[in-house]
Amino acid sequence: MANLIRIRKGLDIKLKGKAVETLSQVGHSDLFALTVSDFHGLTPKVIARPGDVVKAGSVLLCDKNHQEVKFVSPVSGTVVAVNRGDKRKVLDVLVKADSTNEFESFARIDLSKASGEEVKTHLLNAGMWPFIKQRPYDLIANPQEAPKAIFISTFDTAPLAPDFEFVLKGQEVDFQAALNALARIAPVHLGVHENAQSSALKNASNVTIHTFAGKHPAGNVGVQIHHVSPINKGEIVWVVNPQDLIIMGRLFNKGVTDFSRIVALTGSEIVKTGYVKIQSGSLISPLFKSNVTKGKTLRYISGNVLTGTQVTPESYLNFYANQLTVIPEGTEKHEMFGWIMPRLNQFSINHSYFSWLLPKKEYVLDARIKGGHRALIMSNELDKVFPFDIFPEILLKAIITNNIDQMEALGIYEVAPEDFALCEFVDTSKTEIQKIVREGLDMLFKEMN
Repeated sequence: MANLIRIRKGLDIKLKGKAVETLSQVGHSDLFALTVSDFHGLTPKVIARPGDVVKAGSVLLCDKNHQEVKFVSPVSGTVVAVNRGDKRKVLDVLVKADSTNEFESFARIDLSKASGEEVKTHLLNAGMWPFIKQRPYDLIANPQEAPKAIFISTFDTAPLAPDFEFVLKGQEVDFQAALNALARIAPVHLGVHENAQSSALKNASNVTIHTFAGKHPAGNVGVQIHHVSPINKGEIVWVVNPQDLIIMGRLFNKGVTDFSRIVALTGSEIVKTGYVKIQSGSLISPLFKSNVTKGKTLRYISGNVLTGTQVTPESYLNFYANQLTVIPEGTEKHEMFGWIMPRLNQFSINHSYFSWLLPKKEYVLDARIKGGHRALIMSNELDKVFPFDIFPEILLKAIITNNIDQMEALGIYEVAPEDFALCEFVDTSKTEIQKIVREGLDMLFKEMN
């Protein structure tokens, strides 16, 4: 194993509802959706039309700005709708699945001899390219630009995050195949937790392994990049989620686009937590049927409680989803004396409540903000949980004032919104910090491109 990198700053939020390590299969969904909002910054061009018969891997959309970047159907069937919103903005493409689930066939390539360009072309043609994102800007990578490195974090320290080692079992060959492929394009860096047990992670080949320890966000790929190879102006780094690597590996090993993935059902309001195997774009309503708490208003989240997106039970599975979380909305609660009451059942990062006496206790947190919006306070509270050599409050103020020179000097190229999730959680000003960072990155991208 590589030298240990210990992340000193951060915060672990212990919540009830971690997924138990059991894997089940979800029933077949009739409708599947390719949802444009899953891909930030995408300007879609519709390729498939209602009535078209498609296979798994057939092109439904492409990026209007980079038409070689394709978005494909997760299943075979018939395109039944291309839904649009205001100003005819494309919202999603719906496919009604058939009973056969036929795949587009893609020729397999010899990864021991293939060039980086051949690997890129293979990924682009099969619709795998959207799995590759780039820093800076946290967008789908531009295939015309060369990265200095590719980073993959194989563990997640967010609240109730799925255990990738459990997900990886039985899929090690596909995982390694994707590493071999990406290594033909650029040096690959693999972030592994100090307690990792899987030999597929500890002994992965064609990569440089870095071992990490520490509280959340030690598992964030941005934190790992910062401590291994910080991004300077003009440099590009690609990042890939480890489960997406498995899907890529199936392409190289089997020549098909199999978008099935393992998703963790988590949260205090899930009756039976665990892992389910489900197809990308599938309806998620069967996962919650008779499996959530009754008699409460619930918040459904695609992802974790810090960075996830609010969804409804009638939504479709996000293209990148590895976790679905259900927590109480909290609208029914009316607490006497509010925050001033001493208590043991409320989480606190300081000694406001007596809960600090119970460091191993798991909590049920709801979606309430518990406070009003106010000016951003320079109190150093963000810096305590932000493990970058960056001044977070000053960077946020530079973003708010659109001061590009200061944003660059303060490290805007290294961060993504998820890196500020803990800052948003501990912020007494109740500022939407991740939204500010996202808007700052979008503004900078437009200015620089």
